[in-house]
Amino acid sequence: MNGLLKLADLIDAMSTFLGRTLSWAMLPVVAVSFSVVSFRYVFGIGYPWLQEVYLWLHGAAVLLVAGWVFKEGGHVRVDLLYKRWSAKAKAWADIVGLLAFLYPMMGFLFWWSLPGVQRSWRLLERSQTQDGLQFVYIMKTVIPVFCVLMMIQGLSMLIRSIATVARGEKANG
Repeated sequence: MNGLLKLADLIDAMSTFLGRTLSWAMLPVVAVSFSVVSFRYVFGIGYPWLQEVYLWLHGAAVLLVAGWVFKEGGHVRVDLLYKRWSAKAKAWADIVGLLAFLYPMMGFLFWWSLPGVQRSWRLLERSQTQDGLQFVYIMKTVIPVFCVLMMIQGLSMLIRSIATVARGEKANG
């Protein structure tokens, strides 16, 4: 079990590094958003590609930090009951939640997104807007990457939850 807990520590460290690093990506998102609004309403100029950069950067930042947010407990949970439970009961709830919801949903989204991502790469898809973003295929790749990152972070949570159930005490992380 100690080897698996070390794997969970490694996964958590990776998620933390990725999350903290990519959280800085919100600064360019804010700058691009400010630019879009300034160009449009101050100068009367619209750049469709810049609006799309804003949307895609924001979407990518949110999806790519989701594993870190999951690790930190930032996703929605029914805390009315959960927070009152013992560590072992919480671990069981996490195991059931991971196996019944996270893995099936992320697996479905991963497999559902692959044909669209592959098609997008094959066509080197660009925006449907005349002056839109040129590299839509790169942005669409973020969807399956998000799924993989969430499943990897879920593995860390699963390892820790199983350790908690086995030991009867909370596994750190």
